[in-house]
Amino acid sequence: METTPGDDRLWPGRVRLALLATRKVEALMSARTAEPVASPDAGRRDWEPLPRRSDRPGRLRRRLPGPGSDPSGGNRPVEGEGLGAGKGPVAGEGRSDGRGRSGGQGPSVRARWGLRVASVLFPLALWAAASSAELVDPTFLPSPLAVLEAFAEMLGTGQLLDDTLASLGRVGAGFGLAVLISVPLGVAMGTSAVALALLEPVVGLLRYMPAAAFIPLLIIWLGLGEPSKIAILVLGVVFFNTLMVADAVRRVPGELGQAAATLGARRGEILRKVTWPYALPAVVDAGRINAAAAWNFVVVAELIAAESGLGYRIVRAQRFLQTDKIFAVLIVIGVVGLLIDVALRVLRDRLGRWVV
Repeated sequence: METTPGDDRLWPGRVRLALLATRKVEALMSARTAEPVASPDAGRRDWEPLPRRSDRPGRLRRRLPGPGSDPSGGNRPVEGEGLGAGKGPVAGEGRSDGRGRSGGQGPSVRARWGLRVASVLFPLALWAAASSAELVDPTFLPSPLAVLEAFAEMLGTGQLLDDTLASLGRVGAGFGLAVLISVPLGVAMGTSAVALALLEPVVGLLRYMPAAAFIPLLIIWLGLGEPSKIAILVLGVVFFNTLMVADAVRRVPGELGQAAATLGARRGEILRKVTWPYALPAVVDAGRINAAAAWNFVVVAELIAAESGLGYRIVRAQRFLQTDKIFAVLIVIGVVGLLIDVALRVLRDRLGRWVV
């Protein structure tokens, strides 16, 4: 009789195969359980200990070869290598060995300060030598001693202090307004293609127009008072600062915003918590550069119908051919500008500690 696949005469063979498979699995399981389980720490005793970090983050100490180790050091991390190899120093931290980002040997801290002092003393020495040799008429090139005496005279009468405070007040007002206008515009241009297409042609056109060319119009529109002087400062800073802020915002890596969006952040939160903190040090650095332009424009603004300020003091000294006072005021302008630059650098470094 023919059999079908479901015939009962085929069941004994199937049962025999199932029993053989079961015995095979049991034999494998018994052989595996019979093997001793290795300890998690087995074999780790021979491992070389991890290198210790030194007091300076990102640098590894050089370890002396121990007994049984390779005297040549092998592939051990040495000083200046390891986790920070191939990367620049940590933000806000310099190298104590005098090497820069390029890895070359540079001057020490003491040598750098010596070069800075020499860069100031050398021009002063040339100036003193030229004036003492009377190569130039003292009326046109006064000696450093005469300039120092003029500085002491203006400081004693209080004129120099009053003029410096007046110029600083104008710079603070003009530069502050320029920052309040340029930062929002720059952020909008850096984050929105629509704002970039709308504002970039106008800003790019106006920034090539010198602010001094607007002086006649500003006098006609605003008069000879303080508003026209502050407007010159705003026009001289706002357009350049807008483009620099926009460039700083565009340099923020797009991966940061994408990662924040993946975690559920909205567009406003990405701008407030990701884009702005990353771009803030570059924004402050742009303001530091344009603060020098504002300090220069205040002198230009004070040359016209002013009654106080360092620019006014220069014009007044020119009328009486007092070149020693002109030199003294110029030195004050340079020193105050340098102090503003240093203050903004410190602010940038404190706000951008996380930026490498």
